[in-house]
Amino acid sequence: MADEPGNQTPDTPDVSETELRGMKVDQLRREAKEEGLSGTSGMRKGELVDAVAEVRQEHASGSEAGDGGADGTNNGTNNGTNNAKNEGKDDADDLGAGPDGGSIRTGEKTSASLKYAQEITSTDDDPEREGRSLATTHHEVIRQWAEARGGRPATVDGTEHGDHLGVLRIDFQGDTDKLRHVSWEEWFRTFDDRRLNFVYQEQRKDGNQSTFFILESPDREDA
Repeated sequence: MADEPGNQTPDTPDVSETELRGMKVDQLRREAKEEGLSGTSGMRKGELVDAVAEVRQEHASGSEAGDGGADGTNNGTNNGTNNAKNEGKDDADDLGAGPDGGSIRTGEKTSASLKYAQEITSTDDDPEREGRSLATTHHEVIRQWAEARGGRPATVDGTEHGDHLGVLRIDFQGDTDKLRHVSWEEWFRTFDDRRLNFVYQEQRKDGNQSTFFILESPDREDA
């Protein structure tokens, strides 16, 4: 008998890793999140494929054994899935890619630094080299980058316009009176309304972690 195409999860031939690897990272993360798996926001694609395949395998095994009734043998599968969901309750929600799918925004005022930056459109993307200038509009990429450095979303106090946030910042110090902390939801609402791009570095050229970032608008010279 000919082999099934691609890698198949053992004992469940309808759970295909080939299919999963053909899915986008955001799709995999969404399915993992719906299943209540914890830590998905920091997983790379390969890890997400393994996690989703395992959950699908549990479901397939449970459906085969589920004829035993309410007290049947699918209790083990349900308990395992419920435990995963409970473990994930305290995890922050994945903020997703945003309205532009992580792609940079362009316009008449697009800067040279943005033109030469490496575009990041997924949490699975890596810099081409240390010190590389990166650019994205992907909400989850930005949040993970900031929080990995102890950063919190903020606005410069006193620069608000009515109910709208003022100048956007990320606070890495936590001890300045000029910044007011806001929620990521508020921060990204303003970020998207102003069509900003997030230009940043993961590491400096010496390999040390970098907190460098700027917010650039392709529509006007000042962000």
